[in-house]
Amino acid sequence: MSIAKVKEFFTSYGIADRILEFEVSSATVELAAAALHCEPCRIAKSLSFCINGAPILVVAAGDAKVDNHKYKTRFGTKAKMLDREQTAELIGHAVGGVCPFAVNDGVTVYLDESLRRFDTVFPACGSSNSAIELTIPELEKYSGFASWVDVCKLPTDAQAPTP
Repeated sequence: MSIAKVKEFFTSYGIADRILEFEVSSATVELAAAALHCEPCRIAKSLSFCINGAPILVVAAGDAKVDNHKYKTRFGTKAKMLDREQTAELIGHAVGGVCPFAVNDGVTVYLDESLRRFDTVFPACGSSNSAIELTIPELEKYSGFASWVDVCKLPTDAQAPTP
């Protein structure tokens, strides 16, 4: 089970006790925000793609949407998300619990600039009812990201949440 892999991963860093598990689903940005009582923009959603046969994850803010032009400029190909079966097989987590932790070998993780406006964000932890609150430096550390990218656009009214 995916959450077990993530718990084992975070145990090696001594922070598995920070994983939050809910009685309700957190499988979408809206559901996760409701479960966490936070703004949807602070949910760090993990989007699964394939580039030249290799799986990648782009972790972005909950209110961000992939900008096709920016994506193609950065990666040299059209943005095409993996389907449910491909995501589970290639990334190692099922849709609804995809996260940048304890992923399959060969998955490259990118963090989108849309996350930088927050002190902390909430990525999933491998199941459709889990999350962990991480600072941006912690997200960088634990995701093993390859680089920051700017492949998303924000709503015109997007801003950092109020404390």
